[in-house]
Amino acid sequence: MTDIVVVGSLNVDVVVPLPELPAAGQTVLGSADHWRAGGGKGANQAVAAARLGRQVAMVGAVGDDAEGEWLTGLLAAEGVRTEAVLRATRPTGQAIVLVTADGDSTIAVSSGANMWLSSAHLTPYRELIRTARALLVQQEVSAEVVAEAVAAAGGLVVLNPAPARPVDVATLARVDVLVPNRGELAALTGSPTVPGDADQLAALARSLGTRGPVVVTLGADGALVVTDERQWLLPAQPVEAVDATGAGDTFCAALADALLDGASIDDAARWAIRVAAVTVTRPGAMAAVPRRDEVLIAG
Repeated sequence: MTDIVVVGSLNVDVVVPLPELPAAGQTVLGSADHWRAGGGKGANQAVAAARLGRQVAMVGAVGDDAEGEWLTGLLAAEGVRTEAVLRATRPTGQAIVLVTADGDSTIAVSSGANMWLSSAHLTPYRELIRTARALLVQQEVSAEVVAEAVAAAGGLVVLNPAPARPVDVATLARVDVLVPNRGELAALTGSPTVPGDADQLAALARSLGTRGPVVVTLGADGALVVTDERQWLLPAQPVEAVDATGAGDTFCAALADALLDGASIDDAARWAIRVAAVTVTRPGAMAAVPRRDEVLIAG
């Protein structure tokens, strides 16, 4: 039995270091060289789970091109099963990541093969998804693919609703753990503003109708765990951030990892905070993901 199946996106990231993020219409020149890296929320989560020691399979799509071959090879080298990574008639997804020295980032994505993937493509892999101990899914693939994957799942379902867009009620009702950030939570609930107050965030989280807890990631402020009965703010670990690009993906993988070991939702979130804290001290997304022993050494 596979520990974790990830249904989601695979991108080639082009990372561009800049002194500041550009405003609309502004050109910002950077002196540092750009670089290419593996990315996509799905692929990042798959690699993060594999580096924590989990047996992982990836379901997604890349282009029938050299970049798709390279990206699939990256995952395979990490021990991620890639037989369910399909070759599309569209190019491999690309993400342009603009990142500053203090870790702030802005990302523009050309979805390519990720949006070619359809719910029908999941049919041969329904048994793989059903028998996995956990399913991780995000929203860089179509809403239909997300709904199909969640409906097929037989184990723990962790949904990271990023990037922000509505999720249908039937899908939310099958989610065991929802992991949005503040903005994604506001978008899911139709809130016109993004609340900063924990009580307001908890009220929005409880209005969604998931069958389990909601863990709201708060960046440098930690994470808010919300259940029907209570809410609990967990502090972040103080670190010197270099690049926050892959922190949310690492958090989701680490949360699932701990829950599969029987941890409570609070302890799972604490573990996820620890793993994400190591991630932000390194440049890149997939490349920054730590292995379990590195997290334990970091404390």
